[in-house]
Amino acid sequence: MTRVLVVLNSSTSSMGRLEQWLPEAGLDPVLTPAAELPETLDGFGGVVLLGGGFMPDDDAGHPFLARERALTNQALADGVPLLGLCLGGQLLAHVTGGGVTARSGETERGMCALTVLPAAADDPVFGDLPGIRGLSGGPDGPLWMIENHEDSVTALPPSATLLVTSDACRNQAFRVGEAAWGLQFHPEARPERIATWDEAALSEQGIDRAVLAEAALLHAAENEAQSSALVRAWSDVVHATAK
Repeated sequence: MTRVLVVLNSSTSSMGRLEQWLPEAGLDPVLTPAAELPETLDGFGGVVLLGGGFMPDDDAGHPFLARERALTNQALADGVPLLGLCLGGQLLAHVTGGGVTARSGETERGMCALTVLPAAADDPVFGDLPGIRGLSGGPDGPLWMIENHEDSVTALPPSATLLVTSDACRNQAFRVGEAAWGLQFHPEARPERIATWDEAALSEQGIDRAVLAEAALLHAAENEAQSSALVRAWSDVVHATAK
């Protein structure tokens, strides 16, 4: 199977559903702590950058970020498909000339309703997700995704195409070039995971974890179907590129 480098930026992150979905799509995920990243992407047909609660240029606190940015640039230069999730998407924006703002005021927690834009109609990853209004012919509805961030991409890279947006956070998903996607949300995260989030930290923000977790389950079916289709579509790009 085609090997995919999956970058673990934080000990509190995980592959989540990608652990099952990538192999089902014919890919071999190689989960690698960011401090142990390879020098190059040789031998890898794709890259997934997972999340983390820090900025993409916080080299003082996280020295591995310089190499992660270098590998991201290599993926862009060589056409290796890349999927950046939350911090991973912010890192992609950062290296391609976008702006990322800490504590931007676009904080989101829990299951969120997002809008897939008309520009995504012919996108290889977002163009045919189930249940999206006006794009797939399915029933009217938003894209339901798990969010957990207070930093965000506040300026798109000049060459990026915005694919998904919301009232709470404008830049939810974008594509740079032909094969690099940055997402603010977490398709890998199961809704049930919300029940394990830091209850005290949420309470300080005025959020009841139990209420947040219960609300997420209301759209668990849509979230799983859409997230699975997204991962499968990105995996198809990896296979097509590797040929």
